[in-house]
Amino acid sequence: MFVDSHCHLDKLNYDELHQDIQDVLNKARNAQVEQILSVGVTLASFPQMLEMIEPFDWVHASCGVHPLDVESDFALDTFYEYANHAKVIAIGETGLDYHYRPETAELQKLRFMQQIEVAVALNKPLIIHTRNAREDTLALLRQGKAEQCRGVIHCFTEDMAFAQAAMELGFYISISGIVTFRQAMELKAVVKDLPLDRLLIETDSPYLAPVPHRGQENQPAFVTEVAKYIAQLKEIPVSEVAQQTTKNFLDLFFL
Repeated sequence: MFVDSHCHLDKLNYDELHQDIQDVLNKARNAQVEQILSVGVTLASFPQMLEMIEPFDWVHASCGVHPLDVESDFALDTFYEYANHAKVIAIGETGLDYHYRPETAELQKLRFMQQIEVAVALNKPLIIHTRNAREDTLALLRQGKAEQCRGVIHCFTEDMAFAQAAMELGFYISISGIVTFRQAMELKAVVKDLPLDRLLIETDSPYLAPVPHRGQENQPAFVTEVAKYIAQLKEIPVSEVAQQTTKNFLDLFFL
């Protein structure tokens, strides 16, 4: 049994690659993926994403505003209402990205803090995106007392020191298909050292398809390739990776 702890089901190519959401989920089930978290990135797109996954009790939602989307429409009361929905098990994707949009840093920090506050208030874990913003990410998580709701550093590409600091706040580390990329040598070394009981696996689909699917659109069924690669790095059976990362997911998100 595998879990895709982070994907964007509303962004897959339903015109050419998949018949519909049921087709995507059938492919995932055929690959033994039995839990999926579909992640929101703007308030405007959230209702449609929620409607898409509503019929499936094994597909969960998160609600948040991505740091690259902080200039999108935002109302705190609307966000709180969406975040409080029973289908929503996490807050995010939120965080800081100074690589692509350093000019919006102050607005990113404001939106990040607002989402941390809601996560703590609702006791729903955070899904964190961070790029070129290690110190500010950790500082705002500490300032907002994010250890009270915990969460996950998604699509992890940072160093071991950052991972350790995040884990000390009760956060998990989620590994995507990037770990299978030939040039990701530092990440491979970090994953070898990370404790299995703090790891999650994800696709971030439709992005970042793992080897041997690189260059294709990613999808939840491909999360098994991430698990296989982690098993190779750690020299353990893939069944152990599948079992522990599933347990971690269920524990973190109160499932």
